Amino acid sequence: MIRPARPRIMSTPGVAMPAPQSVGTLLNVHAERDPDRPALTFEGVTLTRKALADRVNRRARTLQKAGVVEGDFVAIALPNCPAFLELAFAVWALGATPAPLSHKLPAMELAGILDLLQPRLIVTDDPAKANGTKRLSEAETYDASADPSPLPEIVSKHLKAIASGGSTGRPKVIVDMAPALADPDVLLLGMIPEDVLLNPGPLYHAAPFGMTCLAMGWGVHVILMPRFDAEETLRLIDRHRVSWLFQVPTMMHRIWSLPDEVKAKYDVSSLDAVMHIAAACPPWLKRKWIEWVGAETVWEIYTGTEALGGTGIRGVEWLEHPGSVGKVLPGYEMKVLDEAGAPCAPGVVGEIYFMPLRGQGTTYRYLGAEPRANGTFETLGDMGYVDEDGWLYLADRRVDMIVSGGANVYPAEVEAAIDSFPGVQCSVVVGLPDPDFGQKVHAIVETADGTLDQAALGEWLAERMAPYKRPRSVEVTTERLRDDAGKVRRSALRAARMPAEA
Repeated sequence: MIRPARPRIMSTPGVAMPAPQSVGTLLNVHAERDPDRPALTFEGVTLTRKALADRVNRRARTLQKAGVVEGDFVAIALPNCPAFLELAFAVWALGATPAPLSHKLPAMELAGILDLLQPRLIVTDDPAKANGTKRLSEAETYDASADPSPLPEIVSKHLKAIASGGSTGRPKVIVDMAPALADPDVLLLGMIPEDVLLNPGPLYHAAPFGMTCLAMGWGVHVILMPRFDAEETLRLIDRHRVSWLFQVPTMMHRIWSLPDEVKAKYDVSSLDAVMHIAAACPPWLKRKWIEWVGAETVWEIYTGTEALGGTGIRGVEWLEHPGSVGKVLPGYEMKVLDEAGAPCAPGVVGEIYFMPLRGQGTTYRYLGAEPRANGTFETLGDMGYVDEDGWLYLADRRVDMIVSGGANVYPAEVEAAIDSFPGVQCSVVVGLPDPDFGQKVHAIVETADGTLDQAALGEWLAERMAPYKRPRSVEVTTERLRDDAGKVRRSALRAARMPAEA
């Protein structure tokens, strides 16, 4: 079914806003205007604007007593829940910066991130993961007797700090250079105040976290899921008349793979904007969604946590330029360069570079890594080409990086953990096509005799990295995977294992 959608104009990220306020004050603004309007729904329980603002202010005062001050980082390692979002706004209210982290991170991996971040404290319910950092449990951050009135306005210097695996095999933290400012009455990305937004994604990822928090700051009613479930997503769309759905292609695939009779049980006609990000969407899947909810409804944004730049495309434009991820967004410049740093001709694949018009270094800084730059232009490592009219097409979603289920997996990080296992001489990790996740993590492991205790290796990796990073398949070889200089022909190894139909 193709149905008409309300026209939406995608606003330019990063443009000047007429009356910005601290993000930490925005919930109070909306609570004062319309205290009984729904603000946040989770597992069937809805908090009004007033109830949510009061809870945030109480948490802010509890964090203040725990020593959080302006300029601090505060790590939040909780599963999806209202407390996660309340804590983020409480941190902003104190002029500090939230650093969302996965509560599933093994202690060793989390320790490396905390060492870089040096937060004032971490909020986690697992004492073993604090690694010497001051810790509060979620319950300890909420005092029902605390003063619920708004705190004096302070603007956090950084909107967020997002942890990521690094291409060197070490973790890094991406610190957002934008101050925590927004106008409660100027909504971006095509949102309108009457929207109901559904977020099925994990809050420790940059896009779901940022999108959900900004929607709340603009007064939009947010439906938060504890975890993604395909049919539950449709049920929530139907139940709450969701107009704005934010997802990754893996979610789109799982929803579309539901039996037709299951999909038919739910009314999704309320959807006016379905935005997907994070990984390349298979063209066949995108066509199915366009046919289902309408070309005007489907949007795609290609960018990175670093906000160096990006492209955007509507479904209507995509039908005219199938496979494209769009044209460069206003406020940025884009180049596609060859290995020598020269511009590529239209249709020729090269590495994609961006620069914000505000200048290099204005959108982010790394902790634990250095940017890859060509002059004032920087790259995320993605390969692609532009056509004669400036439409961008991705050739690879980062040179070595694997995008599995919308999550970034850096091979070097996985290889470092595998290589530390007794008996392993070398390993190479590649991404192979997967109908559900887009790509799966595949490990090629070199040992002296071609044998490996894979069960023991699995236990070893479980102690060292999050589940989505662990190999879904392992092969063992005596073949030398790297030359004497440590170089590996990763693309050739991957190509040899690609299914013929790919």
